[in-house]
Amino acid sequence: MRIITGEYRGRRLETPYGNDVRPTGDKVRESVFNLLMYDIDGAVFCDLFAGTGAIGLEALSRGAEKAYFCDASRDSIRIIKTNIEKCGASERSRVFACDYLSALRRIKEKVDIFYIDPPYNSGFYVPALEEIDSLDLLSEKGIIVAEHRAGESLPDLSGRLKAFKEKKYGHTKLTLYGYARDDQKDNM
Repeated sequence: MRIITGEYRGRRLETPYGNDVRPTGDKVRESVFNLLMYDIDGAVFCDLFAGTGAIGLEALSRGAEKAYFCDASRDSIRIIKTNIEKCGASERSRVFACDYLSALRRIKEKVDIFYIDPPYNSGFYVPALEEIDSLDLLSEKGIIVAEHRAGESLPDLSGRLKAFKEKKYGHTKLTLYGYARDDQKDNM
C-alpha cells in the first residue's frame, strides 16, 4: 500500500498480516479523495477506525492541516505510528489508542471530515454518527464519509445528520453525511 498523491506521494506504508484489518484499497481511496477534493485543503480530518492510517495520511498528503487517527487495536496503533513516522507527519497527527467512543470524547475541536470505516458487521456506524452529532464535533459544512459493504444500508438521518450522497465501488459503498444545507444536492 502506498500514498497515492500529494506531499507524501509514493511512500510505502506498513500493512498488517492476516485479516484483522481491512485496508481501504487504492481505487476506493482515490474515489474518496475525488469526492473530497474541494474540502480537504486546510481541513481537520479524523480517521476514526484508522487501521493502517492510510486514509488519514492521504488526507494530510493532500493538504489537510491536522489528522486524528483512532483505533483500539495495539497492532494497528503500532502500524499507524510507524506510517506517520515514514511520512514525517508527526507534527500534524494525533493518535488515540482507545475505542471509537472514547476517541470522539477526546477531540476538543470541530472536525471538517470524519472517515468512518469500522469492521463490517460491527454495528458501530450508527453509534459513531450519533456520538459525533451529540458531541457537536462536525464543523458546520463538515462531511462524514462512511465506508461500508455495498449491500448494507445506513440510515438516511441520524440526529441532525443527513445522508446526501452514496457511491458504489464494486463491493464497497460510501455514504456521505452532513448537516442539511440548502447548497447540498440530494444525490441519493
